[in-house]
Amino acid sequence: MTTELKPAAALEIWRRALTASVRRESADLSARQMSALLTVYLKSGPHTVRGLAKELNISKPAVTRALDRLGALKLIKRRADDLDKRSVLVQRTPEGTSYLSEFASLIVRAAKVLK
Repeated sequence: MTTELKPAAALEIWRRALTASVRRESADLSARQMSALLTVYLKSGPHTVRGLAKELNISKPAVTRALDRLGALKLIKRRADDLDKRSVLVQRTPEGTSYLSEFASLIVRAAKVLK
């Protein structure tokens, strides 16, 4: 039996998770940065700047800025594509995996409070 999540409840879960996230001692990501990070971790790769721009429907410079921040935080890493020197591959890191695991736990905890 599945219970449909109402829009107000979904927003409250998101609000609680975000509030918990900004209170912890970790990176405070923008929606664009989080979207890029989640895409790299949840969608099968390989991931490139061009591919992320297409997937997110934003410009390549906007993706590059988001990746600059994520890279500085060691949540992703970039390396040249050996097969296509014009492309840059975006890869997962242990730090990024840990960050998203902790964020997922915040969402789960926020959802449990509403039940």
